[in-house]
Amino acid sequence: MTDDTTEVRWLVLVIRLPAEPTRHRVAVWRELRKIGALSLGQGIWVVPDVPAFAEGTRRAVELTERAEGQAVTLTASGRSAEDAARFEAMFTAARSEDWSEFLADCDKFEQEIAKEIRTAKFTLAELEEEEQSLERLRRWHRDLTARDVFGAPEAPRAAERLARCAGDCEDYAERVFAALHRTEGEGT
Repeated sequence: MTDDTTEVRWLVLVIRLPAEPTRHRVAVWRELRKIGALSLGQGIWVVPDVPAFAEGTRRAVELTERAEGQAVTLTASGRSAEDAARFEAMFTAARSEDWSEFLADCDKFEQEIAKEIRTAKFTLAELEEEEQSLERLRRWHRDLTARDVFGAPEAPRAAERLARCAGDCEDYAERVFAALHRTEGEGT
């Protein structure tokens, strides 16, 4: 997060790619979306000029050049406090959308665990699948946290929900192991 006394600098990427093959445009677009860059118009992207975005912007420029396109990276700041606040608000709104999507996936995870408990599907294979889903949520949370440099209002709730998902998965794991021990006890 930044404080009010620090002027936020931005990296503006101006990217031009050949129209064909389209796979190059898609690859660059995916990389920029992955790092949370804001699209300001065709071929113009912006991110805060902080270390969290350095590697992703480098990859986007590299992909552009490999596709025989052109990439120009500029450093910018708002001309006024209002301009700076507007950029920050746009960036934070994009992160809010990311956090909302994350929270929706937390809902799906919790519903899946509840369904497995309701149907008494207590298998190691199912537990492994749920643990993989939880790990995906953890990676996603780390990525979102790294690029949420201004602190979107949904971030604290997302951290709480991730902790709840972890607790639900732990509870499910205990149920799976209890069911396995009951089954083993019945077989002797």
